[in-house]
Amino acid sequence: MTACPIEPSAGHEDGHEDGHENGDGTAPAGCALTADGAYAARLASAGDSWFPERWTLDGPEPYAVPLPRNQPEEPGTEVQPMGDGRVLIHRRVAGRHAFSLLYPTGPGTGELPLGAVECADGAARLRLLPPAPGGERAYALAVGPRSTSVWLVAGGALEPEQLAELPGRCSGGVWLDRTERLLALDRETGGRTKAVVVDLERGGEVSPLLQIAADSDDRLLLADHDSGLLIVRSDAPSPGQERLGWGVLGSTLPVRFPQCLRLPDCSVTPFAIQPGQMLTPEACAVALRVDGPAGSWVAVWRPAERRVHHLAAPRGWLAGTGLWTAEGVLRLPYATEAVPCGVARVSPPGAAPPEPCEAPVRAEPDVRPTGAAPSGHPPEPGPPEPPCSGGPAEPGGPASTVPRAEPAAPAAPRPVPLQQAPLGRLVTNQCRSAWPPGSGAGGAG
Repeated sequence: MTACPIEPSAGHEDGHEDGHENGDGTAPAGCALTADGAYAARLASAGDSWFPERWTLDGPEPYAVPLPRNQPEEPGTEVQPMGDGRVLIHRRVAGRHAFSLLYPTGPGTGELPLGAVECADGAARLRLLPPAPGGERAYALAVGPRSTSVWLVAGGALEPEQLAELPGRCSGGVWLDRTERLLALDRETGGRTKAVVVDLERGGEVSPLLQIAADSDDRLLLADHDSGLLIVRSDAPSPGQERLGWGVLGSTLPVRFPQCLRLPDCSVTPFAIQPGQMLTPEACAVALRVDGPAGSWVAVWRPAERRVHHLAAPRGWLAGTGLWTAEGVLRLPYATEAVPCGVARVSPPGAAPPEPCEAPVRAEPDVRPTGAAPSGHPPEPGPPEPPCSGGPAEPGGPASTVPRAEPAAPAAPRPVPLQQAPLGRLVTNQCRSAWPPGSGAGGAG
C-alpha cells in the first residue's frame, strides 16, 4: 500500500497545519503517488517558478513529463496523479478553490476545468485527500471553524459535489476499503481528537473507530487493505507525548506501542505499509521517515520484529514518499540535477531480494547502505554493493540497488500498562463487512 502523508496528524509533524507550504514560501519537496504506484505528481521548480510534473513509474524506466501552463503556479498549489495519467491540480483563485485536470498534448499542456468550491466561511481551508484506491476519483476535505465537509472534486459530475458534512474539525484521511466508501478522519471535538469512520455511501454517517482512552488524542495514520494493519499515533501511553502504535482492524486485541519506535531527538512518521500480507499483519513491513537535527532518512519496522532498521535515503529523496511491492521491496522516488526522475529500490533485512535488473530503475551510485542511526543524526554511508548483473549501466553510474543494513537491535520494548478499549469493538459493522474475511485475526505483540 502507498500512502502520502499530506496531513498525518493535524499538521503537527511539519509545523504547518494545512500541509501546503514549508513556511518559507517554497513548495513541499514530496509528491503524491497513485494507490497502485503507476503515476506520481509533484510541483517542480524552474528557477523561481513552479510547475506541475507527472512521473510515470510503471514502465521499464521512470520518466517525468512537465505540465506547465501559461503562467507559473503558486507555491501552495496541490497536485495529485489520477489513474489514467492525468494530473489533478488544486488552485486558490480569488477565495475560491478551483480544480482542473492537466494532460500532455504534444508540445503543450491541456487543461480540463472541473469547477470550483466556494467556502461560505472565508476561514475554511480545503486540501486534497490522499489518492483514492481506484484512481478514477479524487476527494477533498474542507475544514471550517465548527464543521468539516468531504467533497468529490474529480470523477463525478461536472462540478464538485459535497458528499458529507460532519461536526468538528477534521484532519488526516485514510481509506479503509478499496471501494472508496469508508474514509477514516481524525475529528477534534470537546478538546480531544479521535479517529472516526465516515460512510460516504450513507450520506456521511459517522461511527467511532479508535478510542484508546477517554482523555487521549488518538489518530489513524495508515491502514493496509490486505492485512488490516493499522498504524496509529496516540498520547494514551504517555500523556502529553504522542507515540506510534499498531493494531488490527476487527481484532479484539488492544493497540500496542513498541518501545523501539521511540527514537530520541527524532520525529518518526510512517508513510507506507507493505501490501499482500493477507491475514499476517505482524509480518507487514512499515516504511518510516525519520527526521533528526542533522537531516532525514528511512527506517523499516515490522510489528513482529521489535526492532527498527535504519537505511540511508537516496540523495534527492522526495521525503516521505515511497511504495512497497508485495515482495517487500521499497521503492523511493528521488530527483537530483543528474537524475531528474529516479526510483531507488531498497531491500530491507528480512525482505525478498529486489526485482531483476533486466530493466533497471535509475539509482545514483552514491545510494549506499547504512548502519544504525545515532540519536538525531542520519546514517553514515557504507561501502558500495557490487552492481547487479544483466542490466546496462546508467550514465551516472552502474545500475544498483540499495543494500541491506544491519543496525544493532534496541532493547526489547516494555509492556505498556494501559487500560484501553479493544480496537475491534469500536469498528462499525460497515467496516467489518468491507474488510476481507478473517483479516481481523490477532497478531504478534
